[in-house]
Amino acid sequence: MISRKIISASVTGSMFAILLALIEPNPFGETIPSMSDYLFAVVLATPVYLLYSFPAILIYGVLTSIISDKVSQMISTKIENEKSEIIISGILHLVFGLILLLYSLGASMLFFITDRVLQKKNRDYKLLQAMKSLAIPLAVWLIFMGSVYLEHLLISS
Repeated sequence: MISRKIISASVTGSMFAILLALIEPNPFGETIPSMSDYLFAVVLATPVYLLYSFPAILIYGVLTSIISDKVSQMISTKIENEKSEIIISGILHLVFGLILLLYSLGASMLFFITDRVLQKKNRDYKLLQAMKSLAIPLAVWLIFMGSVYLEHLLISS
């Protein structure tokens, strides 16, 4: 289970940073005058968001997701209704996601959906696969930082 949760965190952290940058490219609220400025702001914001959100998603998200799944399994077994497990787990993900309101709520729902998609595949994820999945946020960070670097090279020349 923990391997699947780590893989979910890697995918979720990367998607969350990109989506947040698309929605909120300038966290300081300044206006963005053109489409090229918007795209540059997205490219610049993504690695920053990833830098701050991924460790939280990896540590807090994995721990609370495991707790949510275990508690929901216990409750659904107790009430003898297996179908309620996914609903209870989703509710617990929402509750744990309220820590930073909308930002963490979005991340927790994205984590929940990603984890359920991986779980539905019925694969036994190994620890090596989980460790390899950590390359996903690293690759996203390198791609966006490389883009920022290339942009600065092109502008300064």
